[in-house]
Amino acid sequence: MSHALNDDQVAGELRKMVDFIQKEAEEKAKEIELKANEEYEIEKANIVRAESANIDSQYSVKAKQESLEQQITKSTITNKARLRVLGARQEVLDQYYEAAGKQLKDASKDKAKYTKVVEGLITEGAFTLLEPVIYVRARKADQDLAKGTFDAVSKAYEKETGSKVEVKLDDEELPADSAGGVVVFNGTKKISVDNTLEERLKLLFIEKLPAIRTDIFGPSPTRKFFD
Repeated sequence: MSHALNDDQVAGELRKMVDFIQKEAEEKAKEIELKANEEYEIEKANIVRAESANIDSQYSVKAKQESLEQQITKSTITNKARLRVLGARQEVLDQYYEAAGKQLKDASKDKAKYTKVVEGLITEGAFTLLEPVIYVRARKADQDLAKGTFDAVSKAYEKETGSKVEVKLDDEELPADSAGGVVVFNGTKKISVDNTLEERLKLLFIEKLPAIRTDIFGPSPTRKFFD
């Protein structure tokens, strides 16, 4: 008899699906950031040397004006380099998320684990809606698997709430290219809980983004407080 996963366990399963790609993301992050920093140092050095030579060649009466111009130039170059590094970091995070999404499509290959995940996602949807009738929308390939969890979902719901819930399969299907998971609707289908794997990955990524940034790029030198 399968047991429904609670929300933490479902989130845990999804975390396991993306954690192992982090090493590759870290390596890519270091490579891109190192390159951006090297380019920044070279460009800054060239401009500083050029501006210094220019200042030395000018009349002393213009020294103050040119010193100010040099400071503005340095500030401009520093900001450009900072934006370049930030852009490179965002590129790494985008690649990390994209890689996680691609890997997520393999989640349904382990049928035993995937069945428990689907059962947990449906159960979570039932607890969120608290309706006597719910509809489950799944991929066509997952419909039989999802229906096989309905009894367990109903029992878990009744055990926790003392009320019965009738779980039905929705007539519509999730797109075939979806990674999986379900969308759970109330009886009128006006309220829904998006528990697709893509949506759960997105929420998990947003939740863990500060920790992911720290793991890949290290702690921010300007950040004074940590969760």
